[in-house]
Amino acid sequence: MDCTNDRSTNHHDRSTPMITTVVAGNPKPASRTLDAATVVLERLTGRAPDHVIDVIDLGAGLLGWGDTAVSDAVRTVAGSDLVVVASPTFKATYTGVLKLFLDQFGTADGLAGVVAVPLMLGAGPAHALAPEVFLKPVLVELGATVPAPALYLNDKQYSDPASTDVWLARWRDVVLGATASHQEGTAS
Repeated sequence: MDCTNDRSTNHHDRSTPMITTVVAGNPKPASRTLDAATVVLERLTGRAPDHVIDVIDLGAGLLGWGDTAVSDAVRTVAGSDLVVVASPTFKATYTGVLKLFLDQFGTADGLAGVVAVPLMLGAGPAHALAPEVFLKPVLVELGATVPAPALYLNDKQYSDPASTDVWLARWRDVVLGATASHQEGTAS
């Protein structure tokens, strides 16, 4: 699949509000992972996401190339300004279903011009480095800008504002600044 990213058609000028997307790669539809990613994006931007992609809903189309629903989802993500990419922690890394989706993007440029926030949920602190060590590098490999450390949240406490307060206080302006910078770059 050719997932080249034509920024002139996928993006807009900076007078248009940023396009935000949540991607949840959980094998269970409508999961806590999806909810947590939505909560993080809403806290980060102050508004609901423009697009929500629950990867498991793409089904068997993820196993090959050229599926219309998968191609549409790839275009949606590649055409976004800011994306929260989320996974539960499975075997100390992100899920296979998320990997299948990310494999649909072109290497180095599939997410060019997209600012990404890697997010993983887990039951305890044992895998707190998993999003930084495993998910963030693949997003960067696909061309995304990841200006802040990846975020790891407890899967039972993510809805508590205190779970993201410190990260948001430190990184909100950095993430939103990088997003604005990308928007300005695509407008010129």
